[in-house]
Amino acid sequence: MNIPSTLKTTGRAAALVALSTVAALAQEAAPAATAAAPATPAPVLDTGNTAWMLTSTALVLMMTIPGLALFYGGMVRKKNVLATIMQSFAITCLVTVLWFMFGYSLAFSDGGGMNAYLGGFSKFFHHGITTSTLWLPGVANIPEFVFSMFQLTFAIITPALIAGAFAERMKFSALLIFMGLWLVFVYAPIAHWVWGGGFLGSAGVLDFAGGTVVHINAGVAGLVCALVLGKREGYGTTNMAPHNLVYSVIGASLLWVGWFGFNAGSELAADGLAGAAMINTQVATAAAALAGCSPNGSSPRSLRCSASSRVLSPAWSR
Repeated sequence: MNIPSTLKTTGRAAALVALSTVAALAQEAAPAATAAAPATPAPVLDTGNTAWMLTSTALVLMMTIPGLALFYGGMVRKKNVLATIMQSFAITCLVTVLWFMFGYSLAFSDGGGMNAYLGGFSKFFHHGITTSTLWLPGVANIPEFVFSMFQLTFAIITPALIAGAFAERMKFSALLIFMGLWLVFVYAPIAHWVWGGGFLGSAGVLDFAGGTVVHINAGVAGLVCALVLGKREGYGTTNMAPHNLVYSVIGASLLWVGWFGFNAGSELAADGLAGAAMINTQVATAAAALAGCSPNGSSPRSLRCSASSRVLSPAWSR
């Protein structure tokens, strides 16, 4: 009897049995491990972010009505103050309806093959959005209705800013037609270019709180309107002094306060960056307003803002 050969054969058999046992145990353990692994939790609504965005939305809406309405209304002649204020009010109403119907979808939905330039039609009338639909799930976790409403306030104030370029100079009906067309064919596409996945955002263009979509956009449109309308009749010969600068100061103050929602709200979250945007807004606005005031004479009463000094009587500074 060859004992070494027998031992070798027995050892090999034992090894094979051991390997088979380990493999079987591994196969049994795999499903158990898979079942035990925690599943990725579904995104849930962030109540803190949502509360802040609801507040920011109300603040930005306040910038137009009554903020911008009073700001512009105080700088026109007395006979036109109501018409000027109503322009901001009417623009708010018009843009709200158009945004709900078409604007939001054109700015913030997938445009398919044209997505680089324009959103799609899938969210017309906010189709498919429910109370449980989240914007940026896993990041902001706010209701898409709230995001749409926040963006609506931006869409409202932008054409309202343009109205200052032709104050007292355009018929009310013409204003409504122009602003409606401008929102659909200019504002919504540009908002999509930058914020909705269009070619500017994809190219790395940064617009944290509307520098391109709101301010440059409104500024260019206002300039074009002024050039098309031509020189104001009576300019230089007719007294066009503001009738009530107190209205303008109140309006500017409301704009200042509303800007915290405009800038800090653009973070879409209640976090440190929102806090940084808020303090930057306060310091920058205060510094700019202070720089706009210049001492003129030795009396404390002579400290006056340059904007007011152009329209107030020289006797005021004596």
